[in-house]
Amino acid sequence: MQDQAIGVWRLRWRRLRGHRGGMVSLLVLGLLVLFVLAAFPLQAITGIDPDATDLFARFDPPSATHLLGMDEAGRDVLLRLMIGGQISLLVGLLATLLGGVIGVTVGVIAGYFGGRLDGALMRFTDGMIALPLLPLLIVLGAVDLTKLGFSSEFAHSGAAGFWRIVVIISLVDWTSIARLVRAATLQIRERDYVRAARAAGASAFYMMRTHILPNIATPIIVSFTLTVGRVILAESVLSFLGFGVVPPTPSWGNMLNNAQELVTTAPALAVYPGLLIFITVIAVNFLGDGLQHAFDPRSDRKD
Repeated sequence: MQDQAIGVWRLRWRRLRGHRGGMVSLLVLGLLVLFVLAAFPLQAITGIDPDATDLFARFDPPSATHLLGMDEAGRDVLLRLMIGGQISLLVGLLATLLGGVIGVTVGVIAGYFGGRLDGALMRFTDGMIALPLLPLLIVLGAVDLTKLGFSSEFAHSGAAGFWRIVVIISLVDWTSIARLVRAATLQIRERDYVRAARAAGASAFYMMRTHILPNIATPIIVSFTLTVGRVILAESVLSFLGFGVVPPTPSWGNMLNNAQELVTTAPALAVYPGLLIFITVIAVNFLGDGLQHAFDPRSDRKD
């Protein structure tokens, strides 16, 4: 059984290697991860504080010490791009994971039990889908955390902005995964081995954990991959509008926000984060296409 599982994963890896867009995207994302993680050794070697301002160095051109120059507050652009990338990518991964847990839970329960519970959960999901997403995110992002019992110091910190945007996106961006998982669960629950286990007295939790989830892992993995790009874009939009990660903590979105009035005088400050957002989202989406090709058993027939 273990050898068979290894063989399946080898087959999927072979299909992914045959998908040019997926492999190029995987390489690009790997380089992006190395780029953002390079902030730690760069900061240790140079001793540069990415949040330290120097008004006498505003808009300084690139130099041997500051490879991409300085921003409008006299801060190192390259180092802030690296740290901002860590924030944006981490938001994408964590929000996708938390939202995915919600979506998978709702989808599996609705698909397995069916009936009125399925109807209630899917109508709730439809209601979430019908809500205007961006205005809803803006309203939730504008909530005063001090009114919820948090200290003023925490409410205005970078950590609060980070976790606020992770929680907000994960609470509203789970609906597509829920509907996908429900559809897959409806198919799996009618299989003979599932019916046999149910007739043998297996509990619902055991059925979902042992027979349902392992057999719908493929669409879940693909959906998670495609969701990451959408979440990174949502974080960038919210930070650009001033409702995301709070400066001076950098993210690609709030770096764009800070540069919007400098497009004519210092266009590079807007080009750098905008280009990184564009490359990341495109690469994640193409990787999702590659994974869909790799996990689809019909891929060999298509080839």
